[in-house]
Amino acid sequence: MLSMNILWVSNQIFPDFAPTLHQNKPINGGWQFGMAKDLVNAGIELSIATVRPNIPDTQKKIEGIHYYLLQGKKSILHYDASLEQKWKSIVEKIQPDVIHIHGTEYAHGLALVKACPQVKIVVSIQGLVGVISRYYRGQMPLLDILKNLTLRDILRQNSIWHAQRKFQKRGKLIEKKYLTLCTHFIGRTQWDHDHVISGNPKAMYHFCNESLRDAFYTAPKWVMKNINRHTLFLSQALYPIKGLHKVLDALPLVREVFPDVQVRVAGMDITKTATLMDKLRLDNYGKYIKKQLKKLGLAQQVTFTGPLDEQGMVGEYLACHAFVCPSNIENSPNSLGEAQLLGVPCIASYVGGVPDMVDHGKTGLLYRFEETEMLAQHIIRLFQQDALAQALGENGIPEARDRHNRKTNCETTLAIYKKIRDSE
Repeated sequence: MLSMNILWVSNQIFPDFAPTLHQNKPINGGWQFGMAKDLVNAGIELSIATVRPNIPDTQKKIEGIHYYLLQGKKSILHYDASLEQKWKSIVEKIQPDVIHIHGTEYAHGLALVKACPQVKIVVSIQGLVGVISRYYRGQMPLLDILKNLTLRDILRQNSIWHAQRKFQKRGKLIEKKYLTLCTHFIGRTQWDHDHVISGNPKAMYHFCNESLRDAFYTAPKWVMKNINRHTLFLSQALYPIKGLHKVLDALPLVREVFPDVQVRVAGMDITKTATLMDKLRLDNYGKYIKKQLKKLGLAQQVTFTGPLDEQGMVGEYLACHAFVCPSNIENSPNSLGEAQLLGVPCIASYVGGVPDMVDHGKTGLLYRFEETEMLAQHIIRLFQQDALAQALGENGIPEARDRHNRKTNCETTLAIYKKIRDSE
């Protein structure tokens, strides 16, 4: 076993720690939870810290992991100088060989980078908000955004346009500083590699795939006879980036051939207006989607499942005829990896790092995000050709199994830590 002392800086409150903080257990970020346990089992002394402005400083050791919650004075969206002394104290106490910051999207880790310039730090690339901001509107015309403004958007200054500007600002004020101040980065696609090196030509880039949530390694595989035919599944649709509006544009063409087509979308119903509170919560994108459902006559063919835990997601994957990842930009979507690992036939937009995950015609079908006609024909083809659907699903399993192999990814992570620890 390799003996090292590692500090993780995470955006997530981990599920084992959440009850101590009187917080609900998260349903996102599950890949980190499994990797943490794998590292502890490999002999790593692991500490995990995160920051919240409304929870007092707390620490607790649970199942071999030291958890820390630091109370900041600001949201993690903004740089908080009050955290600098807290990070110095944590680092002095833990004496980590390597600090691993997960993601460049938030500023709490940046306070650590500035407070402790002498420590060895590696930053994982998750999404890159500065790059994502270029695509945030998902090709929605500005007029459609303006016509669908809601009271919530105006009061909170949180329309699609505002959200895009916020991503741009975070990219400039937070993400760019990570890229220029840090030396070591972990990524997994050509897309994130090229953006890291473009942002910092002197960066040391380390390749390591991500592991997935526990349930996807033990769940049964997709079986044609058990599916709800002509049903598509999308893993989320809260923002224009995720491309639900483009799927709606494609559905009329699909419906001409398969009038019973259904779309199930994981997550809250962004179009809900049943109560006054629902109406007050309705945002720019939700209003637009609601109008599109009515305009295209699709209200009875699109269902929002509500928030799903990993077992709920497994159930949706196994019941659908095909999984669609229609995003305007992605690095390497774990939802696509999950679907492939279960053997679900997949359709995905050719964006970001997605081409690294899908071999067109072999492990899935690719199309350009804006080419809704191509998306429609891919769906029709899979609905018509059971042999093709079966082959795509079966071919995706070994590819996903290798990419998301927990043992391999743990060993690669350990090797990266050792290399950084031993570097000058």
